[in-house]
Amino acid sequence: KSYGDLIAVNDLTFSVPAAACYGFLGPNGAGKTTMMKMLYGKAQPDRRDDTEMEVFGFDPRSAELDIKSLTGVVPQDNSLDEELNVVQNLRIFARYYGTPRARANQRIEELLEFMELSERRREKIRHLSGGMKRRLAIARALLNNPRLLILDEPTTGLDPQVRQLIWDKLRNLKRTGVTILLTTHYMDEAFQIADRIIIMDKGRAIVEGNPHELLEQEMESHVLELINVDRAKEVEQRLHEADYRRESADQRLIYYSNNAEVLAGMHSVLGTGDYIFRQSNLEDLFLKTTGRNLNELQ
Repeated sequence: KSYGDLIAVNDLTFSVPAAACYGFLGPNGAGKTTMMKMLYGKAQPDRRDDTEMEVFGFDPRSAELDIKSLTGVVPQDNSLDEELNVVQNLRIFARYYGTPRARANQRIEELLEFMELSERRREKIRHLSGGMKRRLAIARALLNNPRLLILDEPTTGLDPQVRQLIWDKLRNLKRTGVTILLTTHYMDEAFQIADRIIIMDKGRAIVEGNPHELLEQEMESHVLELINVDRAKEVEQRLHEADYRRESADQRLIYYSNNAEVLAGMHSVLGTGDYIFRQSNLEDLFLKTTGRNLNELQ
């Protein structure tokens, strides 16, 4: 998929099994949202003979409505009607699916309880918190009992309590057979709920796999972040016999190693505020694969 000279998605191949959560990570401009839009027909791929897409056996280029009837979408923008209340927003959306009123009301009650919004049912949207609005947007996407739920950065800007609640709800949906595609900038979110992740950059997949397995395969187990870079000589003198990798990050030096004992032993030469010692995480893998410098689209 191209926009002028910019190739937003290029040579991207993946297959998602039922009832799994796939997480798509990447810098701004990596092509994540464009890829999602192509799957449910909002964006059309370039006309190329080698482009193949299939969602539940349907090609988004020719069967957009068939896919939409089986899919729930939570875009980055909640796009709720601020002048209506919670229930009214859901009723209006239920009409798009032609759901009979009695069945729609029953489904709305189920979803309000599921997303813990029952007590806010008569609240105008403009009076809801950001977390409540996001939970309502997810409830709206579930009105048609979708087989596929597409979430574009579902918890950006939300507090930890709301994020944890949404994660639990997504885990419950997986257990009921819903397949989830998720884009996120939160590495812990992908690590917590994704069965498999794809890290994208400049429209392409850089790495793909189970997040836990990728960390074991691609990253050293422990990290020493040296905040006081004036102590680098002392650190590297003690590391000279250890197998380690060093990266520079603005005002820090970062040392990666599988030798946790050597890294942890730096407390004997460094002050408390000089360093951070921790296990490696998905953010380390993200930065290793996509780089630490901002690209022109960020």
